Amino acid sequence: MARTRPVGVITRGTTNPNRLRRCDRWLAGPASWRLRGAVGTPPIVVDLGYGASPVTAVELHDRLCRVRSDVEVVGIEIDPERVAAGQLLATPGLSFRRGGFEVPLDGRDATVVRAFNVLRQYAEDEVAGAWAAVCSRLVPDGLLVDGTCDELGRLATWVAVEPSGPVSLSLSWHLRGLEQPSIIAERLPKALIHRNVAGEAVHDYLTDLDRHWARSASHAAYGVRQRFLATAQAMRDSGWPLLDGPSRWRLGELTVAWDAVAPGSTSAGHHGP
Repeated sequence: MARTRPVGVITRGTTNPNRLRRCDRWLAGPASWRLRGAVGTPPIVVDLGYGASPVTAVELHDRLCRVRSDVEVVGIEIDPERVAAGQLLATPGLSFRRGGFEVPLDGRDATVVRAFNVLRQYAEDEVAGAWAAVCSRLVPDGLLVDGTCDELGRLATWVAVEPSGPVSLSLSWHLRGLEQPSIIAERLPKALIHRNVAGEAVHDYLTDLDRHWARSASHAAYGVRQRFLATAQAMRDSGWPLLDGPSRWRLGELTVAWDAVAPGSTSAGHHGP
């Protein structure tokens, strides 16, 4: 039988060690219940489109092993040369194979699929189809993480997508030297990056972040982390449905319900003076 051609196109492949540490930290934190709750067989976590170097898959395995020692991480790439490079680093619980959005796992389903800097090169109207294809390969309480970050991983954003649809947007900043939160706009996921315009909820969200950041300037005397904590609390107080709290905010991370920022949605925040 002829092998099915992988679904998707080859990414640019650029990557760096620790580039995805912010998302990995979230997967090992707030999202870790999905791994711990897997019964019967070890949970499968896919690093989809890991790029020219398999380093992010290796790091993902190392980090998630602390949550679930029997986790199986599978790096999936369309480019056979990248797969060959990954196989040189394969170990028990870490493997590499060729594939795309069809997520080939020999009939098994994934608990988590992390796809970072993959959909940026696609058109916005192709995102929903890619999400649906990947989500069809998840266990019932599985998760697709569609994210984007800068080259060093100091700015990162990701959408958490369940089989029923997207549920949240997370933004994560390297706080030291942060001038204003909206700098992260250039790293929004493909589903939102073209929506950062007046009249769209994600634009209101980022505008409010900058506004509350400016108003919290006095807290900078106690450090940038305190200023960010004050900003996040002000966002919650103004009506934004944040799904996390101070323990995550201290890390420079903020997660909001997807419905509040989704394309075409009505802003949930208060936009008074």
